[in-house]
Amino acid sequence: MYAIVEIAGQQFKVEKDSKIFVHRLAQNEGESVDFDKVLMVDNNGAVTVGAPTIAGAKVSAKVLKQVKGEKVIVFHKKRRKGFDKKNGHRQYFSQIQIENIVC
Repeated sequence: MYAIVEIAGQQFKVEKDSKIFVHRLAQNEGESVDFDKVLMVDNNGAVTVGAPTIAGAKVSAKVLKQVKGEKVIVFHKKRRKGFDKKNGHRQYFSQIQIENIVC
């Protein structure tokens, strides 16, 4: 059984006990969170598609930890002008574990 769920503006394919990284959530480590924007559920071949979401369906998850992603280097250069700018960025993520899918 798997579901397509929208979390923080992005769509993820999730299964029970799977671990995924999503954009930083407001919950602390160890807390539980529910997502009700379930777009599709596949229950062993029985596919349910929402328009746009499935009413009454939700995905329960537990926040495992809050982490920072890999450093991304942002480099701008204008040739023959003597202009260059280097900047770094690290995105904040939350690692969650899917506990239950209710459809």
